[in-house]
This record gives sequence, structure tokens and C-alpha cells, in this order.
Amino acid sequence: RIGRVIVSTDDAEIAAAARAAGAEVPFMRPAEFAQDLSPDLDVFRHALHWLKQNENYTPELLVHLRPTGPVRRVELIDEAIRRMEADPTADALRAVSVPALTPYKMWRMEAGYLKPLLSVPGVKEPHSMARQMLPEVYWQNGYVDIIRARTVLEKNSMAGDVVLPFVVNDRIYELDYEESIPEVEAVLGKLARGEKVDFSRDHRHAV
Repeated sequence: RIGRVIVSTDDAEIAAAARAAGAEVPFMRPAEFAQDLSPDLDVFRHALHWLKQNENYTPELLVHLRPTGPVRRVELIDEAIRRMEADPTADALRAVSVPALTPYKMWRMEAGYLKPLLSVPGVKEPHSMARQMLPEVYWQNGYVDIIRARTVLEKNSMAGDVVLPFVVNDRIYELDYEESIPEVEAVLGKLARGEKVDFSRDHRHAV
């Protein structure tokens, strides 16, 4: 259900790899938008402005597939797109998962002492309550995000005001750390060979 695959990068080697894999690299990302802490909003706004100015093209939906999560099932991405298309009031869609840890049991450090990260109205010490009694929360897992172009251009946002949830129960394979590379490569190899991959999640240590 994706019409074009466009890679935004400032790196010639990444651009060449993207083209070899069949993606488009119609522009090189300016260095000012390719810093370690560059926000997604600047990257997407630059891409949309370039496409409008050079191709007179503005897509309705932007499907954000981060390169740090290369293990994805096409059917889940298609389902997320279908849900976004079915709800014209939504500004964006975010893939989320039930987290192994609840933020209601987390703390921050303030002047050398612990302070609860979150509070629950009417509850004195939510950090000492059973997890099942605490509000349900979701972690945005980066599996797939979908944003309307108007959300980026008119609301200057990657989420907007109305965000659809897309709950993913699969295990999330990420490349945030170098030691994760062998495992992710092995899983991608299995998928390429048509072998079965275990996407189940382990919550035995959830608290």
C-alpha cells in the first residue's frame, strides 16, 4: 500500500545502498538537518518542501519507517495504513506496545533525592501499588508511524492533536546498539529465506 519509498540521508554510502535496494534518493539531506539531535520534524518538512518545489508533489500520508527497526511484517504496515485511511480526523498514527515496565514505578533525581516520575489523582503512592491497579500505558515502539502531510506542514508537528493507536504485539527488534546487529541480521536472513521467525514477546520480568 506504499506508493514510493524515499530515503533521506546526507551520506553517500547510505544513499547508494538505498538505491541498490530499490528506494529513491531524489535529494541529499542538508547537513543542518542531519545532526545527532536533529528532530524528525525538520527532516520531514525538508522532504515535503523539496518534493513540492521540484516535483509539484505532496503525498497525503507519510509512512515513517525508521532504519533502526528493519524487522517488520508487511501485513502490519498495510493494516496501519488502512486504519489511517479509514479515519480522516486522525492527524497521525503511532505504533505502540504494552511496556515491560510501568513509568508509574519510575523515579527522577532531584537535589540528591528521589521524586516520583508520575502521579495518579487520588492515589498517594502509586509507585508502591500492584501494576494491575495502575493506569494502562503504552510505549511508542517505532515499528511504523503514519503522519498526514498537513500535520507536518500546517500544524508543525509529527503527531498533531488526534493520534490513532496501532498496537503491535510482536517482539520489536532494534538496532540502537552495535551488539544487536548479529541478532537482527540473523532474523532478516530467516525472513529472506522464508523461515519461521518467533515474534512472541517475553513479559516474565514485567513489574
